[in-house]
Amino acid sequence: MTDHPTPFSHQADPHKRARLRWRARRGLLENDIIVERFFNRYEESLSDEDVASLSQLLELSDNELMDLLLARKELDGELDTPPMRKLLGLLRSV
Repeated sequence: MTDHPTPFSHQADPHKRARLRWRARRGLLENDIIVERFFNRYEESLSDEDVASLSQLLELSDNELMDLLLARKELDGELDTPPMRKLLGLLRSV
């Protein structure tokens, strides 16, 4: 996979980027703050693999997501993959 956006990539489609930001809005303010900071810092450099991992994380409940973001819990099961660990590290760094 290349680092350059392809015509079908997340980065190449502003509508996909806007939808992902909208979908990332959470019910818990703490999650919103972290995710917003994450987008402000990393949105321009996200790969399609990063977006896929983020989409998986967004399927979690607000409380599950907060526990991961605040390192009160670690990834497990099918979520415990190298791409997911990379993305979680980025989220925790903001």
